[in-house]
Amino acid sequence: MDAETTIHTDTDHQARVDLAAVYRLLAQHGWGDVIFNHAAMRVPSSPRRFLIKRHELLYTEVTASNLVEVSMDDDLDERSGVNRPGFTLHSGVLRGRPDVQCSVHVHPEEAVAVSGLSHGLRPLSQNAMRFHNRVGYHDYEGLTDSFDERERITAALGQHRALIMRHHGITTVGETAREAFSLMKEFVRAARIQLRMEATGADLREIPPDVCERVAAQYEKHDRGRASAEWPAYLRQLDTIDPGYRC
Repeated sequence: MDAETTIHTDTDHQARVDLAAVYRLLAQHGWGDVIFNHAAMRVPSSPRRFLIKRHELLYTEVTASNLVEVSMDDDLDERSGVNRPGFTLHSGVLRGRPDVQCSVHVHPEEAVAVSGLSHGLRPLSQNAMRFHNRVGYHDYEGLTDSFDERERITAALGQHRALIMRHHGITTVGETAREAFSLMKEFVRAARIQLRMEATGADLREIPPDVCERVAAQYEKHDRGRASAEWPAYLRQLDTIDPGYRC
């Protein structure tokens, strides 16, 4: 095995480990919905291919070795072992955003509740700052099993960090598994805080737009800088309580 092949093998294996870790972390947060919802990771050595969980597996059953590698240019459904709506969504996102390496799509109740509000996510907390002018909105069209919808999804996502799929769920994207997962975690926190604030019925103070933009830019730098140390910490945590993801 030459040096270049070794590098590709190592990076591809790490992508598998990272995506399996994302699934286990999503399960810990209660976002697995048994076998439904999904996350995907681009194959580093083959950018037109990506990894996704086998349809019938629980999130807690996903491992580095049992992830399915598929081509984003194929037309796949459950007969191939992958979830059709998941394949449709993630193939569209990864085709349309070459900078995205990992995408996460789940249906946390707080986030779905915010997705149905006309005003969507509001700048009411520090958690929401990551998404100021960095979240798109896609109107509900039903289950995402039609390739015709992919272009509209990618257009709504644009260059944003997250996509609110109205009445449906949330998709976050990142250059790394850590970024995609952490953005989902922060989005759900922001949604939960917003709903609790709005439930009081009191007048709410939104953060001024200029402050929002400054903090959003700070977070982009933060998330690609010192926050990268968070991912090895997550993996150490999983290695202690749920190490099977590495198999």
